[in-house]
Amino acid sequence: MARVVRFHEIGGPEVLRLEDLEIGEPGPGEVRIRVDAIGVNRAEALFRSGLYIERAKHLPSTLGNEAAGVIEAAGPGVAGFEEGQAVSVVPSFSHNDYGVYAERAIVPASALLPRAEGVDAVTGSAVWMPWLTAYGAMVEVAGMRAGDVAVVTAASSSVGLAAIQTADRLGATPVAVTRTRDKRRRLLQEGAAEVIVSDEEDVAGRVLEVTGGRGAEFVFDAVAGPGVADLARAVAPDGTIVLWGAQSGLPTPYPGFDLGMPALNMRTYTMLEITRDPGRMRRATAFVTSGLRTGSLRPVVDRLFPLEEVVEAHRYMESGTRFGKIVITVAH
Repeated sequence: MARVVRFHEIGGPEVLRLEDLEIGEPGPGEVRIRVDAIGVNRAEALFRSGLYIERAKHLPSTLGNEAAGVIEAAGPGVAGFEEGQAVSVVPSFSHNDYGVYAERAIVPASALLPRAEGVDAVTGSAVWMPWLTAYGAMVEVAGMRAGDVAVVTAASSSVGLAAIQTADRLGATPVAVTRTRDKRRRLLQEGAAEVIVSDEEDVAGRVLEVTGGRGAEFVFDAVAGPGVADLARAVAPDGTIVLWGAQSGLPTPYPGFDLGMPALNMRTYTMLEITRDPGRMRRATAFVTSGLRTGSLRPVVDRLFPLEEVVEAHRYMESGTRFGKIVITVAH
């Protein structure tokens, strides 16, 4: 038996329950891991509340697809991993199929990466979703290069901070956008070249000012909604807006016609474009692993919550006050 987080109805954080369940043995291509730390992501809050890009197909439902732990058992056909090995679980599967909010969990072996020596469980659960999202969108999809300017909205989120560090590592210039002034200093400390406070400043005007009127080659936006019309004014000719989130919850227009049909590219992006493509995943893994080794990439962990406080962890996630990653720890 193991304690597992499930929800029996769609709703707020309070629907999450910690229950004792029989985990069983892994099937073909699967492993059972002892979970030591769990990365908490906005996608899980959206899935729990019925607002994610996919809906829960059955209730009760498990939750979570990013974690770090140790392999306890491997099913038939699993190669390259062994019992007792420290691993990270990469978000490459649906919440409808597996869930890692638990003391023990069965996951597909294809979602595992070996955890390098010196990478503890908290780091191993906090790094992959943010950097696979940021690197994948910025490099593999958008083709960002040294000298480019990248505007990053929701900059204090774990993905936003990963995007800032990724731009810095590539020699691009990260311009962070945050709603309130209280996070400005920390964003500069984390590598932002400029910080724009959207509640106080004209975002497009400030981007044009920072870039000498040229505009930014890339805008990486986690908010979407009507605000993309303003962001589009700050994009350089033939520049790109990449939408990797929809935090506003509002319809998102294509603003090109209203702006007089400039050379504007706009696309959506999910991390699955990387995790389900072997070539892209190989390059992304190398980028993140080398960054951790050299220290040029470093996850920013805001708070740790024990598994017993999963409801509080989700409430904190939805409060909008965090700076970086929330991690749930599991005591054994």
